[in-house]
Amino acid sequence: MSQAECLRVSFETGGNVTKSISIFCTIGLFAIACGQHRDAGEIQGAKRPDEVTEQRIKAQHRSAAELNASQDKQILFGDLHVHTTFSSDAFMFSLPMMQGEGARPVADACDFARYCSGLDYWSINDHAESLTPERWQHTKDAIRQCNAVAGDPENPDVVAFLGWEWTQVGHTPATHYGHKNVILRDLEEGKVPKRPIFSEGLASRGLRADVPKGQRYIVPLLDFSNRQDYFDLTRFIQENRSAPICATDVHTTELPVDCMEGAATPVELFRKLNEWGHAALVIPHGTTWGIYTPPGSTWDKQLVGEMHDPERQTMIEVYSGHGNSEEYREFRSASWYADKDATCPEPTDGFESCCWRAGEIIRARCDDANSAECEALIEKAKRNFLQSGARGRLSVPGTILEDWKDCGVCRDCFLPSMNYRPGGSAQYITALSDFSDPINPRRFRFGFMASSDNHRARPGTGYKEASRRYQTDAAGPKSDFFDGIVFPKGKDDPTTSTEVVGVDDVIAPQLVDFERQASFFMTGGLAAVHASSRSRTGIWDAFERREVYGTSGPRILLWFDILNGTTGEVPMGSEVQVDQAPRFRVRAVGSFMQKPGCPDGSAQGLPEGRLDHLCRGECYYPSSERHPITRIEVVRIKPQVKADEDILSLIEDPWLVLPCAGDASGCVAEFEDPEQPTSNREYVYYVRAIQAETQAINAGNVRCRYDENGACIEAKPCYGSYRTDVDDDCLAPVEERAWSSPIYVSSAMRQ
Repeated sequence: MSQAECLRVSFETGGNVTKSISIFCTIGLFAIACGQHRDAGEIQGAKRPDEVTEQRIKAQHRSAAELNASQDKQILFGDLHVHTTFSSDAFMFSLPMMQGEGARPVADACDFARYCSGLDYWSINDHAESLTPERWQHTKDAIRQCNAVAGDPENPDVVAFLGWEWTQVGHTPATHYGHKNVILRDLEEGKVPKRPIFSEGLASRGLRADVPKGQRYIVPLLDFSNRQDYFDLTRFIQENRSAPICATDVHTTELPVDCMEGAATPVELFRKLNEWGHAALVIPHGTTWGIYTPPGSTWDKQLVGEMHDPERQTMIEVYSGHGNSEEYREFRSASWYADKDATCPEPTDGFESCCWRAGEIIRARCDDANSAECEALIEKAKRNFLQSGARGRLSVPGTILEDWKDCGVCRDCFLPSMNYRPGGSAQYITALSDFSDPINPRRFRFGFMASSDNHRARPGTGYKEASRRYQTDAAGPKSDFFDGIVFPKGKDDPTTSTEVVGVDDVIAPQLVDFERQASFFMTGGLAAVHASSRSRTGIWDAFERREVYGTSGPRILLWFDILNGTTGEVPMGSEVQVDQAPRFRVRAVGSFMQKPGCPDGSAQGLPEGRLDHLCRGECYYPSSERHPITRIEVVRIKPQVKADEDILSLIEDPWLVLPCAGDASGCVAEFEDPEQPTSNREYVYYVRAIQAETQAINAGNVRCRYDENGACIEAKPCYGSYRTDVDDDCLAPVEERAWSSPIYVSSAMRQ
C-alpha cells in the first residue's frame, strides 16, 4: 500500500464514534502495510576543505615540535563505535514518544563525522541482529559513498570503516560474553563478509518475536499525528522476522546471501570470521556495564582456548558514552557459587550493591526494623533482586529511582559505568593469566582505545559538552502518560509495602534500567592512532600495531615510548624486552578550547537546515588556546604468574604521579623502574594524561548528596525523560583524560 493510500484510508472516517472505531481498525489492519522501509539515507556533504585538514596537521606539528616529539606519524582521531536507526534500540530511541528526532540513517553519521565532529575516521557498528540482508547492503553502499567523496584515498578528509556489533547477553556469569565490535579493513565485494554475524540470544529472539499488539495498534493511536514512525517500526521488525536464519552446519562462505547468520559464543564468531578470511578486528566493549552484565561476571573464561583470538582481538574499549571500563576494584555486586546460587555482599567502604539497597528499602518500610520478621523480608528482598538479574529493580514494587541512591556505583572511579562490574575492567583483564599451559601462560595483549557508542548517528560527540539530549543517548518518554507505557510496574506509585516479588523473565532488562542509565550517559570518547599516513591502510596498520590510545572526548595529544628496549625506542602498544631498568618518556598536550557555534567550513559544506539538524548549532571549532595538562599518572600491572595470585595486589594505580607545570604548550616526563629487571615476571605499564578540570555532561551521575561517612543520603537522577528539563545538561566538574595503550615489558636476562 502506498503512503498516499494509507493517508486516504486513515482520514476517510465519519462521526466521532465511527471515527474512533475507524481509526483503531485502520491502524490494526494497515500498520504493517503503511510502514515504510527505511534505507541508509543520502549523504549530502562534499569533501571537507583541504585547508581545514592542513591547518590541523600544522597545529599538531607545532605542538610536537615544542615537545621535541617525532613528527614521522600523525595523530588521527576517530570513533569506532557508532549506531544508526538500523539498530533496533536506536530506532526506538528515535520515536516521538521518546522525544526522538526521527530516522537517523548511516548517511547522517557520515555527514556528522565530516562536518559536525570533524573526525579523521569512524566506523559503522549497528547491531547485527537487526541487519537484514537488505540493510547490510544499504550499509555497505552508504559507507562506500562516504569514502567516495573523501578525495585522494592516500590523503582523504575522512576514512569510514565498515563493521557491526556482536551483541551477546548471558543470564549468568558462565554464559555471558558481552558485546564486541567487528571492524573490517576493506570495502570491496569479495573482501568483506556477505553478511554480518549476530549474537544468538535475547536481542535476536526479541526481534524475531511477533510485534506486540499494543505497539502495533495502541501506540500509533495514542500518538496519532506521529503514527508513521510507529508504522515504520512495525515494518522494521517484520522485515527482521521475514529474513531466514542461516543453517548452522554449513561453512559460512557456502551459505546463501539472503539469510541472517548467528554465533552463540566468541569461539563461533572467531571461527566464522576465519572462514571468511577477510581482514577484521574484534573490539570488546562495555565490559563493566551492569545494564546487561550479570552481577559477579569476570573475564577469566574468555582467555581460555579459542574464546580469544589474539590476531583479531587486539584492542579493548576502556571508555565510551556509557562510561568507564578501565579501573579495577575488589567489590562485587554478587558472590556466585557454582554459577547457580548467589549471595548479596555486604557494603564496603565506598560501595553498596543494589541487592543490599533492595534490602535497605524494605528495612525502611518495616514497622519494626529490628524484628525477626523484618530481617526475613530483607533477606528475601536481596535474594529476589539477585534472582531477577538485570531486572532486579522491579523485585521491590513501588520504588522510584531516588530510592536506589548510588547503589552499584564505583564512587571513586572516573565517570563510571552504571552498576559497575570490576571483573570486566581493563585492569583486571590485563592482570589475568591462563595456566592451561603452565610453561607458557596465556595473557591478553590489548591496546587501549575509546569511542562514543552513540545511537543517534553522531560519531565523535565528545568535542563539546552541550545538548545532552542530542549528543548523548539520554532519552525518555515525553510525558507522564507515555512514561507509564514505556516503563513497567507503576514506578510513580511509591509505597510503604514490604512486598517483594519475582520478576518475569520476559521483561527486557534494558527497558527496566534504561531510565536509570540516563544519568550515566556521557558524550563519549575517541580512538586516537599514531598513523604513518591518513590513508585507510595507514590507520589500519596502527590498529594492528596497537599504536592507539583513547580519550574521554577531547583531542589530547599523547606520546608514550620506552626508550631502551633491546631493539631501541618503541611506542605504546609494543611488546619489548629490556636488559636493564626500563626507561620511559611521556609527552602530552591538552586539547584545544572550543569556540561557540560552527566554523565557516561546516556551513559551506552542508545545507543550512541539515547542518542545524545534525550539529544542533555546535561543531568542532577549535580556538588557538589549549587546556593545560596537570599531571601524568603511571599505572603498573604485574600479570599473574600463579593462578591463585590476588588480582588487586598486582595492579598499582597509580604507581607514579608525575606533576606537570600546567603550561598550555604541554608536558614532558620521564621515569624508570629499577625493580623490573630483578623480578621474575612480566610488567605492564600505561599512562593517563590528566587535563585541567572542566564541566561535563552527567559527570555527577545520580548527583548524590553524601554524609560525613561518604554514604549517599539523597540522589537527584538526571532523567532522559520529561522529568529533567531538556535544557538541563546536568553538568559537573571532571578531569578529562587520555589513556595510552600499555607497553608489555619482559627481561632479556631471563630468556
